[in-house]
Amino acid sequence: MNYHFSDKVSGLKASAIREILKFTSEPGVISFAAGNPAPEAFPTEKIAEISDELLRTDPILALQYSITEGYPQLRNMLKERLASLNCFRNDCDDLIITSGAQQANELSCKVLLNEGDTLICESPSFIGSLNSFKSYNVNLVGVELENDGINLQKLEAAIKSNKNVRLLYLIPNFQNPTGLTMSWEKRKAVYELAKKYDFIILEDNPYGNLRFNGDEIPSIKSIDTEGRVIYTGTFSKILSPGFRTGFVSAPKEIIQKIVVCKQVSDVHSNIWAQVVAFRFMQSVDIEQHFNGLRDIYRKKCNLMLSEMDKHFSKKISYTKPDGGLFIWATLPDDCNMNDFCKKAVAEYKIAVVPGNAFCISENDKTSSFRLNFSTPTDEQIVKGIQILGKMSRDLLD
Repeated sequence: MNYHFSDKVSGLKASAIREILKFTSEPGVISFAAGNPAPEAFPTEKIAEISDELLRTDPILALQYSITEGYPQLRNMLKERLASLNCFRNDCDDLIITSGAQQANELSCKVLLNEGDTLICESPSFIGSLNSFKSYNVNLVGVELENDGINLQKLEAAIKSNKNVRLLYLIPNFQNPTGLTMSWEKRKAVYELAKKYDFIILEDNPYGNLRFNGDEIPSIKSIDTEGRVIYTGTFSKILSPGFRTGFVSAPKEIIQKIVVCKQVSDVHSNIWAQVVAFRFMQSVDIEQHFNGLRDIYRKKCNLMLSEMDKHFSKKISYTKPDGGLFIWATLPDDCNMNDFCKKAVAEYKIAVVPGNAFCISENDKTSSFRLNFSTPTDEQIVKGIQILGKMSRDLLD
C-alpha cells in the first residue's frame, strides 16, 4: 500500500543525532554524540525517597488525572523563582507546565504562526526545535552566530527581507550545539529589534543553571516591558530528563492558547514527575544542588578541553563554553566534515555529531561537529580525545 503523508510531516527526517547514536551500541564505541546529563548528576536516592513517600501517603495525587496548567504548587514555586529573576510579572504573565522545553517551544510555534509565516533562529540550532518548527510549514530562516551570539546585522537584514516575521527563536545561554553565550549587549539589541519590527522572541533556557565559569547574564525576558518574550525552561538538565517536565512563562493571552493546544496534545504532563520535582526543589538546598552540578560539568568540560589542547590538530578550532554540555569543533574548510565524522565512528569507534544535523536548510554548509562532555566518563574523555586527536593529526597535519 502507498501511504500519503500530510504536508506537515512529509518533509521531516529522523534526527541525525538519533541515527548516529545507533553506532554507540556497538562494542568499544566511545560516544561524544549524546546530549544527556552526567549519570552521576542524578539525585537518585532523594528521588526514590520522595517517590516512596508520595506513593505511600498520597498515591491518588500521583496516579489520577490532573489539570492541564500543571501541579499548582510547582507552578507557584516556579513563578516565585522566575519573578526573583524578573522573568515573571504577576500582572501580565502566566505559566504552564509542559512535557519538557521541547513541547514548550513546539506549542509556542503552534499558537503564534500560520503556514508561511517567518520564524528566524540561530544557525546552527537545536534539532528538536527545528523539526517541530518545520512541522508547521513555517518559513524557517537561519542567521549565523558570532562568538557573542547572533549576528545583529544579518538578523536585521533577514527581518527586512522576509515577510511576516512573527517569531525569533534563541538559546542565549551555552547554546546547543555551539556552547556559545549571547552577550548582554546583544540581548538588549535583539529586544530593541523586536520592538522596532514587532515580533516575539522565544527565549529557550535549558542550560542557564549550569553556568560554571563567568558571571550570570540577565535574560532577555527580564527586560521585556511589552509582552514580547516567551521564556521556556526545563528540569531535564537540573533534575531528570526522564521526568519530561518543562515550563513556559509568557503573557497570559499566549498561555491561554497554549493551554488549549496542550489539552489536544496530551491533556497534561506527567503529574507524578511534577510533584516529585516540586518536593525535591522544596526539600533540598537548591543552590547547593546547582553548585554540585556545576562542579561536575566544570571538571568534565575542562578535562575535555585540556585533552583537545594536547591532542587535536592545530588546524581544528573549538569553542570554550562557560556552561552547558557542548563543545563545537570546526575543521579547516578543505576537510570534508561528514567524511571525518563517519571515519571517526566507523574506523576509530568515536562518535560525534556532524554539524549539518543542526543546520536550518539542507543547502547550508558547515565544517563543524559537536562534542558532548557530560555523558562520557572521565576515562572515556581522555581515551576518546586521544584517539580522535591522533586521527585529526594523521588527516590534517
